[in-house]
Amino acid sequence: MDILFAQIQADLRSNDALRQSGALLSALQQSAAGRDISVIAKSAVEEIVAAPASAVCKKLAFDLIRSTRLTADLWDSVSIGIRNDLHFPDPEVVAAAVSILAAIPSYSLSKLISDVNAEISVCFDSPSDSLRFSITETLGCVLARDDLVTLCENNVNLLDKVSAWWARIGLNMLDRSDTVSKVAFESVGRLFQEFDSKRMSRLAGDKLVDSENSLAIRSNWVSSMVDFVWNKRSALMARSLILPVESFRATVFPLVYAVKAVASGGLEVIRKISKGTKVNGTVVDSNAEKLVGVSDLVTHLAPFLASSLEPALIFEVGINMLYLADVPGGKPEWASQSIIAILTLWDRQEFASARESIVRAVVTNLHLLDLHMQVSLFKRLLLMVRNLRAESDRMHALACICRTALCVDLFAKESVRRGQKPLAGTDIASLFEDARVKDDLHNVTSKSLFREELVATLVESCFQLSLPLPEQKNSGMESRVIGALAYGTGYGALNWTETALEVVEVCRPCVKWDCDRRTYAIDCYLKLLVRLCHIYDTRGGVKRVKDGASQDQILNETRLQNLQRDLVKDLREVNTPRICARLLWAISEHIDLEGLDPLLADDPEDPLNIIVSNIHKVLFNVDSSANTTNRPQDVQAVLLCAQRLGSRHARAGQLLTKELEEFRTNGLADSVNKHQCRMILQRIKYVSSHPESRWAGVSEARGDYPFSHHKLTVQFYEVSAAQDRKLEGLVHKAILELWRPDPSELTLLLTKGIDSTSLKVPPTAHTLTGSSDPCYIEAYHLADAGDGRISLHLKVLNLTELELNRVDIRVGLSGSLYFMDGSPQAVRQLRNLVSQDPVLCSVTVGVSHFERCGFWVQVLYYPFYGSGGVGDYEGDYAEEDPQIIRQKRSLRPELGEPVILRCQPYKIPLTELLLPHKISPVEFFRLWPSLPAIVEYTGTYIYEGSGFKATAAQQYGSSPFLSGLKSLYSKPFHRVCSHIIRTVAGFQLCYAAKTWHGGFLGMMIFGASEVSRNVDLGDETTTMMCKFVVRASDASITKQIESDPQGWLDDLTDGGVEYMPEDEVKVAAAERLRISMERIALLKAAQPKKTPKSDDEEEDEEKKEEDAEQNKDGEENGKPKGPSTLSKLTAEEAEHRALQAAVLQEWHMLCKDRSIKIS
Repeated sequence: MDILFAQIQADLRSNDALRQSGALLSALQQSAAGRDISVIAKSAVEEIVAAPASAVCKKLAFDLIRSTRLTADLWDSVSIGIRNDLHFPDPEVVAAAVSILAAIPSYSLSKLISDVNAEISVCFDSPSDSLRFSITETLGCVLARDDLVTLCENNVNLLDKVSAWWARIGLNMLDRSDTVSKVAFESVGRLFQEFDSKRMSRLAGDKLVDSENSLAIRSNWVSSMVDFVWNKRSALMARSLILPVESFRATVFPLVYAVKAVASGGLEVIRKISKGTKVNGTVVDSNAEKLVGVSDLVTHLAPFLASSLEPALIFEVGINMLYLADVPGGKPEWASQSIIAILTLWDRQEFASARESIVRAVVTNLHLLDLHMQVSLFKRLLLMVRNLRAESDRMHALACICRTALCVDLFAKESVRRGQKPLAGTDIASLFEDARVKDDLHNVTSKSLFREELVATLVESCFQLSLPLPEQKNSGMESRVIGALAYGTGYGALNWTETALEVVEVCRPCVKWDCDRRTYAIDCYLKLLVRLCHIYDTRGGVKRVKDGASQDQILNETRLQNLQRDLVKDLREVNTPRICARLLWAISEHIDLEGLDPLLADDPEDPLNIIVSNIHKVLFNVDSSANTTNRPQDVQAVLLCAQRLGSRHARAGQLLTKELEEFRTNGLADSVNKHQCRMILQRIKYVSSHPESRWAGVSEARGDYPFSHHKLTVQFYEVSAAQDRKLEGLVHKAILELWRPDPSELTLLLTKGIDSTSLKVPPTAHTLTGSSDPCYIEAYHLADAGDGRISLHLKVLNLTELELNRVDIRVGLSGSLYFMDGSPQAVRQLRNLVSQDPVLCSVTVGVSHFERCGFWVQVLYYPFYGSGGVGDYEGDYAEEDPQIIRQKRSLRPELGEPVILRCQPYKIPLTELLLPHKISPVEFFRLWPSLPAIVEYTGTYIYEGSGFKATAAQQYGSSPFLSGLKSLYSKPFHRVCSHIIRTVAGFQLCYAAKTWHGGFLGMMIFGASEVSRNVDLGDETTTMMCKFVVRASDASITKQIESDPQGWLDDLTDGGVEYMPEDEVKVAAAERLRISMERIALLKAAQPKKTPKSDDEEEDEEKKEEDAEQNKDGEENGKPKGPSTLSKLTAEEAEHRALQAAVLQEWHMLCKDRSIKIS
């Protein structure tokens, strides 16, 4: 291999273009094979890039540079070579030099562009097509990137140049050359795409955190390009038509984006963001002009949907026409044409790699179609969605389809109400009557989760429909939802219930499903059923006209009553053990007992008899699966049913009394069940004997479903429960993204200004050098969790009186950080540092996982750089041998001996790699026991005042006893709940967070204050002992925390809490115990002695003790004890559970107070 590399280097040093190009091709082959070619790259830079060579060799050399890593010195040589080549007479060489600009590192790009801006501007006017193509393509990539926008922020001259270049790129869309025109369209499209999605910056690996100015700069460029495209739209459309058909696709997006921005008012938003900079744009006054512009573009694009044979072009045109159909005044035909064309691709089995994209495009734009088209597509889409592999895509599509189904149903009902002719096939039952969907719903067992996803999504969509819709101000894809949503929420409060009633009827077979113990979909169904029964008050029977009920209400209540009767019959066919008790509760709570026929009291088909027989079945269930499926909760639910049923109805009371008496004497009942049965029996007996003094409010239905997963305080961890949690998370995420999308960064910026989340205030800087060091270095970092990047920003100040010609900043990494290009360290070369003049530089790195990490900075400065060099040689290169010219041009000034300054490491806090995770307290406590990794440690801090005074001041918000933890408010944790024990100044705080890479981390802090001893005169101080308990989903997370507890505490509390090793904790506890025992001994000694007992009394007491011991032994040796609820918890566990209960109680009270304030 060394021989081959030596041969390549020898060929590169030759003056033969053929040999040089062959050597470069061999080097590229070695690079593609994965070999390190940095030695060859050095030769290529010195012999080809920084010296005269042919255009082919230059291009190959630049390809070689892109495939390897260069040192900072070599990048300097590349920059010098580019400057020289831009003056070269051959336009092909200039084009090759321009093309490498996109690969130049961000830190040296600004200076290079500033130096050669005149030459770049000249390239736009070149008669050579290849040079105009190269400059348009390269600048289109570079100028849209984040790093260049950040450079423009600090350099006004550069900003003016770049703005002028964008105008030239825009003009190149009308260039005479097809290739130049196509690449100009692509460049403008890239600018628009970057503004919307930041996709290109992620690909370029230079993502930095946006500031207010950079957003304004970019929006200024976008608004000027939108103006240009709008004004020249006719010429641009004509130019695109004479491009080769394979190039037409590049012209679609820029035209559509600009026309849509003007027609929908988006351009005004972009102008506002550009900080009021005066844009010489056209103000389009009339809506007619906007609509004509959109119609012209649709007419221009539509023929390609039908006549094109290229699937990618059909898809591109279809997607963009859907984007246009959303503008005010858009026509449903525009959307239907596109969707038919896109679905044709599906039918032709072409474009198979984009199956998810096709479905997402269709379902996202369903609301733009007319009603007939929606109905005709509905069943087909359900079958398409069923075959999607990715869960998130499937959920999003299901959410869109379910919303469409509800909208269509509402819209059709509203049309009939307004006197229009009813449309066939628009009700929910008709929409879901497809044979395969029906089979799915009616089959007891099924291998796929699709039916559970469908029912859960449909029901959750009904609940979203019952809530007021958020006001949509931005004109996005969701702005013009079909009018049914407005009808459904605006016409009447109960209007949504008619559609929900149809959903409940269609999904009724789900209660019979056997889902391998998964219950989420059936729970969703029963929750909606209970809500409807409560709204229509099914307990009171069907209302009559003379009671003020409308015909619709009477019809709906009759349907609901019939549905309840059917569900009672279905009780015998329930296959999931947990569902039987829940269905019993849902029915018995709301069934109309007074409406039952008393003549059928002995009929086994009577609903009440079926309910009582199923209660018996649950109470006396000795099936082996009962214990594994949380039998105690099922029994509790059934006993509550029995209590409320027996209190409401005399015959139910008689039947249930018999069942409860039998259960009470059975060995299956534990002591709690027995006491509960006794209490229920007393209630039923009292109600039956005193019917006139029964209080109606006791057993009143509330419309709540206590089994939904948000209400369960205890959930045994099973595989089925984990699957339910996953499905619940996917459904909720898809529903919320669709019905209540988060506002975009642009919307936040306009509404909240500088306080919005997208604009981050730079944190405080840390000094990395000592007071007597010749260079002063200050650093701060910015983190972007979305991309997993951290940018370190350094400010370097020359404190000497000399001008330092060259300073190298070397940055190394530790932990989970890595450089984008895979290099082991970064080098930033700074030139000509004037005394006391600050110079800025930055490094952007990625984070691979959750681990302690940091930057290690080293400064090398060369006080003797440039002295004694041979760079002042002046020769007549024209008359000399080319080999000598190449050698002399590559001569560099002597570096001299560097002075090395090692700085303090810049540690990234572990908390920086976390994100707050919103979670309810009940969900938190349910998840807490299942987290496998755990670490505990103790910390202390001192605050002023006694515990009692501190807790008294807590009422007024000035309590000092949480002073050591006040920094936690600014850390990336979600505060789940808190409980303050005011009497002894103790507390429990619960926090939840997720790592950047998805791991869950929960933290509880228990605090107890102790008065410090040996207090000096003056204010009393108290020590707060804090127990930190951290649990995580992965042991690697707790391992990082455990490795340095004090470091973790410093990250959390900014040095406010001091770590206390476990040995010291035990010693302190033993000391406290000893003092307490001494005090107790003193108290006992001070108590008066008891009078001595007589001998007879002592004998009697001894006998009683012996009898008690004999009884105890007899119980143990005889029959085994029955189930007991006597606690076997340790004191710590009991306290922990009590604290949890107190926290939940406080959370419920806070929610209640909040709801009272809102109402």
